[in-house]
Amino acid sequence: MSAPALWSIRAMVAAMHAHGEEPLPDSVGGISIDSRTLTPGDAFFAIAGDNRDGHAFVESALKAGAGVAVVAASKRDTLPNNAPLIVVEDVLEGLRDLARAARARLNGKVIAVTGSVGKTSTKEALRLVLDREGKTHASAASYNNHWGVPLSLARCPGDARFAIFELGMNHAGEIAPLSQLVRPDIAIITTVAPVHLEYFKSVDDIADAKAEIFEGLMPGGTVILNCDIPQFKRMADRAQEARVGRVVSFGESEGADARLIKCMLQPDSTTVQAHILGEEVTYKLGAPGKHLAMNSLAVLAAAKIAGADLALSALALAGLQPASGRGTRSTLELPGGSALLIDESYNANPVSMRAAIALLGQAQPGALGRRIAVLGDMLELGDQSAALHRDLAGPLVEHGIDLVFCSGPEMRNLYDALPSNRRGGYASQSSALEPQVLEAVSDGDAIMIKGSFGSKMAPIVKALQRKYAPRAATNGAAMQG
Repeated sequence: MSAPALWSIRAMVAAMHAHGEEPLPDSVGGISIDSRTLTPGDAFFAIAGDNRDGHAFVESALKAGAGVAVVAASKRDTLPNNAPLIVVEDVLEGLRDLARAARARLNGKVIAVTGSVGKTSTKEALRLVLDREGKTHASAASYNNHWGVPLSLARCPGDARFAIFELGMNHAGEIAPLSQLVRPDIAIITTVAPVHLEYFKSVDDIADAKAEIFEGLMPGGTVILNCDIPQFKRMADRAQEARVGRVVSFGESEGADARLIKCMLQPDSTTVQAHILGEEVTYKLGAPGKHLAMNSLAVLAAAKIAGADLALSALALAGLQPASGRGTRSTLELPGGSALLIDESYNANPVSMRAAIALLGQAQPGALGRRIAVLGDMLELGDQSAALHRDLAGPLVEHGIDLVFCSGPEMRNLYDALPSNRRGGYASQSSALEPQVLEAVSDGDAIMIKGSFGSKMAPIVKALQRKYAPRAATNGAAMQG
């Protein structure tokens, strides 16, 4: 059975102000920008990226079963004749036009999520919760930038009851156009933290950049803000200036609209008691961490505002699973024993690093085991980078981390600040640190690996898994993005 139609060709051509070249199908079942992973019947958009131009892969996409390729007029002469093509002036702008048409036909509730930490996992928690209520669409992976957001929106079925989009940024001015494209009914800012400080003068400036999400909010829409951070009033004032319909607060603070009352941590789960918009609810999260509990308040508040049943939404959170590289756990099979591997290698910043260290501190090593942190550079922290890396020494000691391995020039600051008995090893690059970590792991250890994506810590995870074939372990995760 063929996939249901996502777009008719006629609607695509009209939305993108394009013209089609036969032979064209009547419709497409999906949208792809990668010829290697497309599903037969998809529309392939030949986007020109920083390193590769999608027009070089049009023939491969058509051979893989793409129903049609969307290409730029300037590249038409380089492509085969008699191919099913939709020709536009600019492929990325054509994708944005299609995204606008997707939003115009959507009658369901639209939720946008941003924040310095927790975007992706909050988005995934919303997907998990709302999927029980009706047809739910959400951004794939961390598709939160200038091409990821329009791609995610263009992929949204017109009959979705709920649609959830993640919005990210590195610089001021990037959130506003994404929000104006998505036009959310509900917007969540998980938190504001010293992330991307290389491009901002202060955390207040980061808060202002996150508050750009208000610019696309639908009239009468709701924003959900963390009231436990110093920037709460600043963002609430921005919301009032933007004439936001309603500001909902979440956190531990007295008077929060969605308030954490009690949080009980277990090795692989968290039990939460909270007041959510006037209702008391107790629920279990399928992963450990107080930061996870905090963001779950925003998830449940958004779900209730969107019309979901609060009790069922809270119940669904027991099934929360970590995304790859964001706290996934596996058991390494060692000669004569085993070790716990916690993969946090997808990304890192000062807030998420402290949360991951706290989670490692909750891990229960075996009888002779140790808690081992393997840490790579946190990037884009500007002039404060050295201090922010050094400051991790306190949490590592506080949470009982026995050995710390560090990779990268910025992490040298941390390594030198550690007590000598906690220094496991240092290397300027993760590839040089890898053999030290492989040699150090022993029976009963709990090993957590984390760093910014550019610090390339994921290969150390893969090396451990190759050497000590893993099996599934607990599903604990840090709720980060």
